[in-house]
Amino acid sequence: MEYRYLGKTGLQVSPICLGTAFRGAIDEHAGIRVIETALDLGCNFIDSAFYGEGRSEKIIGKALKGRRENVVLCTKIFGRKGDGPNYTGLSRVNLMQGVEASLERLQTDYIDLYLAHSFDPVTPLEETLSTFNDLVRQGKVRYIGCSNWPVYKVVDALWTSDRRNLEPFVCLQYNYSLLARWETELELMPMARDHGLGLMCYSPLAIGLLTGQFRRGAVPPENSPWGRNPRPGLSRSSYPFDEAMTEKLDGIVQTLITLGDKYGRTPAQVALAWILDHDEVTAPIIGPDFPEQVEESLGAVGWTLEPEDRILLDEISAPELPGKYA
Repeated sequence: MEYRYLGKTGLQVSPICLGTAFRGAIDEHAGIRVIETALDLGCNFIDSAFYGEGRSEKIIGKALKGRRENVVLCTKIFGRKGDGPNYTGLSRVNLMQGVEASLERLQTDYIDLYLAHSFDPVTPLEETLSTFNDLVRQGKVRYIGCSNWPVYKVVDALWTSDRRNLEPFVCLQYNYSLLARWETELELMPMARDHGLGLMCYSPLAIGLLTGQFRRGAVPPENSPWGRNPRPGLSRSSYPFDEAMTEKLDGIVQTLITLGDKYGRTPAQVALAWILDHDEVTAPIIGPDFPEQVEESLGAVGWTLEPEDRILLDEISAPELPGKYA
């Protein structure tokens, strides 16, 4: 397994990050098997959050017994379990109580990478950043970052941290795939490159749409997220499958299939390889429910697309520019 530095830090992570949202609401033992498979194959980067009201972190805690020191563990904070008004957001109260709850569920005494899961427009930015700084100084957190923040607020946070001599963000987490390119490539990637920030990409396979299992005009499997009766734990898409699987998307899927045949790879591996071919990206976050899905995803590592095939995927998935730029 090759490893990459997380932004401009000295921390090395695998180029594939294991996501543990477990959309399929798999049982605890199945979740542990998924995590153990990833670790056995050299993946040392695991992402979590308050998924399933903390269930994800609990499964990770059990799976990492005896292996914690070899793992770069990322989790996120915004909301947590509770009915009171201070159980959400990025206030000092919620951050300090939230990290203690995560540490307990994860059965560890430190978190390698702690991310603000969403932007909080109410809490003053300096309150959030100074609390993150305190958590690093206390040894409970080693690095910090954010997910889904407006780009200008990320820059504001970096400037504030520099001015106040606080720990800066070192990593970002955003949606990125062949189907979600416009906002990420327009501003986020140049900013991350200029400031030396790591970039984790969630939904790299667009909830399975880029795996080659779904085609235009076909009926999606009943137990998939796009089916009429998804298995327990899977929520139906917010829009119908026939609207999601456009003619353009079907063309992308066919290209992935064709390139997969050329390289002896699956369409999902080609889609992940395209993401990995971006210098700004540290790691796409996969979301497997089964060990074999972990094995397939890690098959995207160790090879690269030929330049003409990278260009082909760039062109066929190019986003339609809005307004006057169309």
